[in-house]
Amino acid sequence: MEKCRKLLSLSRRTIFPLLLRRNLSTTRIVAAGYWNKDWKPGPYPTTPEEREAAAKKYGLRLEDYDVYPDDGLGYGDYPKLPVVSGDSKDPYEDWDFPELKRNYGEPLHVEADIIGEDRLDYTTKRLYSDRFAALYFLGFVGTLALLFVLAMPYPDIQPAMPKQFPFNDLYLEKGGDPEKMPTIKHYTFEPAD
Repeated sequence: MEKCRKLLSLSRRTIFPLLLRRNLSTTRIVAAGYWNKDWKPGPYPTTPEEREAAAKKYGLRLEDYDVYPDDGLGYGDYPKLPVVSGDSKDPYEDWDFPELKRNYGEPLHVEADIIGEDRLDYTTKRLYSDRFAALYFLGFVGTLALLFVLAMPYPDIQPAMPKQFPFNDLYLEKGGDPEKMPTIKHYTFEPAD
C-alpha cells in the first residue's frame, strides 16, 4: 500500500504538471508579427524613400525591387517577383524549408499557391508542345470513336430465347379468352425424329 502512495505522489509531482503544461499542438509556432496587420502589404510606394523602405522591408536590393501596378487589386508595396515554379528550383540546395524549397524570410510570389511543385510549372520547357499533345489526345479519342462506330452494326449481346412462363405463357392471367386458349410447348422430352 505504501508503494502505491509513493508512486501516486511521484506521478502527481512529475507527470501531471507536464500534462497540464503541454501545448495542444505538437509543432512550435514562431510569430514573426503580432497581428494580421503586420503581414499586410503597405501602401503603394510613390517616393524613392518609400521604395527604399519597402525594399528593405522585404529583404531585397533596391535595383531588384519592383512593384505591381497600382490598379486597385490591393498588392500595395508587395514586390513583383519573377515566376519560378517549384519544379525549376534546385532540389539539392540546402533549403531551410525543403518541402516547399524556400528559405527563411524569403518573400513569396503573389501566386505562390498556383506555382508550387504540385501545381502548374510555368518555367520549364515541356517535352511536347500543346498542339502536339492536343493532336495526340484527339487522335486517341478519334480512334476509339471510329472503332465504336464501326462496331455498331455488330451487336455484342448474347442471344437468348424469350422468357418462358407456365400455364401457356400466362394466357388467362394476361386477359386471354378461356375458350380460345392455345397449347404452348416450350420443350418436350421426346427424342427428336
